[in-house]
Amino acid sequence: MTDTLDIKITKTNKSRLEETDFSHLPFGKVFSDHMFTADYEDGEWKNFQIVPYGDISFSPAISVLHYGQAFFEGLKAYKHDDGKVTVFRPYKNAERFNKSAERLCAPELPEDIFVQSIAALVDLDRDWIPTAAHHSLYIRPFMFSTDPYLGVQPSKTYKYMVLTGPVGAYFSKPLKVKVETKYSRASEGGFGFAKAAGNYAGSLLPAQEAMKEGFDQLIWTDGRDHAFVEELGAANVMFMIDGTLITPSTRDTILKGVTRDSVLTLARKWGIPVEERRVSVAEVIDALKNGKLTEAFGVGTAATIAPIASIGSEGELYHLPDTTKAEFSNRTLKALNEIRYGKVADEFGWNYTV
Repeated sequence: MTDTLDIKITKTNKSRLEETDFSHLPFGKVFSDHMFTADYEDGEWKNFQIVPYGDISFSPAISVLHYGQAFFEGLKAYKHDDGKVTVFRPYKNAERFNKSAERLCAPELPEDIFVQSIAALVDLDRDWIPTAAHHSLYIRPFMFSTDPYLGVQPSKTYKYMVLTGPVGAYFSKPLKVKVETKYSRASEGGFGFAKAAGNYAGSLLPAQEAMKEGFDQLIWTDGRDHAFVEELGAANVMFMIDGTLITPSTRDTILKGVTRDSVLTLARKWGIPVEERRVSVAEVIDALKNGKLTEAFGVGTAATIAPIASIGSEGELYHLPDTTKAEFSNRTLKALNEIRYGKVADEFGWNYTV
């Protein structure tokens, strides 16, 4: 357990709250008044600060710009009816943050520093947490290398930061997705399991091409044969086939999602059969054709539960049953929201009170 952090707080002279339109919150474009920063130098974390949100300066030789040592997390804070503020499962994100750090040769950030930095920032900007249904405060912790050195080796210095911003729903409608068989998101032995910035850079062109074809998202497949489902562009993916909840098992090409874990926990509690295993594209398409696939949906912090309305594969478009009648995914979304917004008892201990 890390001692309580000594955080230097410099408050903004003028809040942007009054000029923010909370009825129009495009995801990831509105930021709260403050941000957290810390530095890794001489083998230790130091300079813990909360400062007004704003630009930062750095050397053009900073190693992250040239060699890509950058990774992040995403989690959310919620405001309950009684004014209580909670963050959903932050220690789970802290654990994954350090898995990313290890793979990218960056220093470990003690989990308590991760959680305390978030809690302090959320507490200061708690008035930024929306109260409307399906709204929350999105939290973006990230780390990047800072050595001003043009050499291919791990940096010796790093910066850790946390940004927050009010958000509504990530997706506004059920998704039309395409099974991707040309491009690859990740390969065995790579770092697909990490929330590395480079993973997302490589996904932009394929996603752009899919959108030109009228799709909202991609279903990524394995990099070797494109025969097995891995995940969506912005979430893990799950299928309800013949009454069984089936999702690709996590491996070095698949992100170990926090929402994924939460959904599987709920399904098992409810006595629903669950299978975590490799899922072939052929199995999914066959289940669509014979009517055994009744639900498909993405699960993630930003996406929450994102229903899939249709799946495109090899030039054919397959439609799923009406997503408004999707029993499991709708039940799961309701259950997660009730826990996160404090409507029911948090029997799993998922909410961290700020």
